[in-house]
Amino acid sequence: MIDDLDLAWEEQYDPRRQRGSQSRPGVPRQRGAGGGRGGPPRRKKRRERGRKRRSFFALFMSVILLAALGGGVYWGVGKVQAFFNAPDYTAVGTEEVTVEIKAGTITDTANALFEAGIVKSAKAYIKAAESDPRATNVQPGFYKLVKQMPAKEALGRLLNPEKYRVVNGVPIPEGMVSIEIFKLLSQKTGIPVANFTKAAKDPEALGVPDWWFKRGDGKKAAGGIEGFLYPATYEFPPNATAEDILKMMVNQFLTVTGDLKFADTVQANLDISPYEALIAASIAEEEAVFKEDFPKVTRVLYNRAYGGNFPCACLGLDSAINYYLVITGKHAKSSDKILQSEIDDLKNPYNTHKKPGLPPGPIANPGKETLQAAMAPAKGKWVYFMSIDDKGTMAYAVDQAGHDANIQLACKNGLDLC
Repeated sequence: MIDDLDLAWEEQYDPRRQRGSQSRPGVPRQRGAGGGRGGPPRRKKRRERGRKRRSFFALFMSVILLAALGGGVYWGVGKVQAFFNAPDYTAVGTEEVTVEIKAGTITDTANALFEAGIVKSAKAYIKAAESDPRATNVQPGFYKLVKQMPAKEALGRLLNPEKYRVVNGVPIPEGMVSIEIFKLLSQKTGIPVANFTKAAKDPEALGVPDWWFKRGDGKKAAGGIEGFLYPATYEFPPNATAEDILKMMVNQFLTVTGDLKFADTVQANLDISPYEALIAASIAEEEAVFKEDFPKVTRVLYNRAYGGNFPCACLGLDSAINYYLVITGKHAKSSDKILQSEIDDLKNPYNTHKKPGLPPGPIANPGKETLQAAMAPAKGKWVYFMSIDDKGTMAYAVDQAGHDANIQLACKNGLDLC
């Protein structure tokens, strides 16, 4: 290449060519070996060598380009053939594998099976699904399948969840306390309660954002996991750890409250922190039986704690006392069994009979309906609520006189309050 450049330079800037047939003064004109006026023979040979080099280089580059083009065509044809041919296994393998099928499209399922090594190509499963109208009925969950199996066989097993679905569902009821949840999870998964207790000590590591633990009433937040373990039925992966399980529950809580716009709505409409509303939701979950009472109960809680018209702004809740008894290793009691010393116990941070405002943290894990009630409480001036029969029917009052009348109604209905 350098020689080619030299040659080009010489051809363009040859001073003898610039002067044509003129000779330098005093120097006789010479003829070349060929009889013409060209340059010396060695320059002609140099040009010929340059042409040969350029021809070889052009030939070399042509070969390279043809090879690349051929490789690209081969690769492209292979991809096209793979797409239309949909490579598939012809026999069922022997290695078992558990795969998670999430809610989504047929293509999502096909990709999950392919990535797990179950089907030979995603296209094979898509073709099998397109020929079976039941393919849209595949339920999300974990399935025990086999690596390297025909796509039609894989689809057939997904459509037979009774036999191939790994059912590890654990229902978590609304209103359970965290330590009760740990015991239930331990029974269902075989993971020691101590593992859940240890993992729960750091809620932020489990996914709870730190801003959830800020309060607007000047009180210090409890800061534990209570309230963030969303009640639902969960299917946990076979090898899930305590941390994995609690993270799933926290993530579900964040998903539900995010969809509800819980935090934004509470701060905009109620002028309290999301954590305080979460506490109210947990109390409503414990105090009310019927969902239609949730909005009214939360309104009573807000009227007492923030209304400024109730003595000491105390909630007076036996459910909060019971929560403290449970988390300290004791048993919950019915209201008529709670001792006066327990009502007067100022060492209990969850004593709402003697301490004003909401307790330091949630007293249970609320569900969606109580969360909705806490962010949108009913409108009313009630400051009292109580059950007036053994079914859990609630009555409300705006003053002591109305509350006394409800007590008499409860006694009339057979409750031992009088």
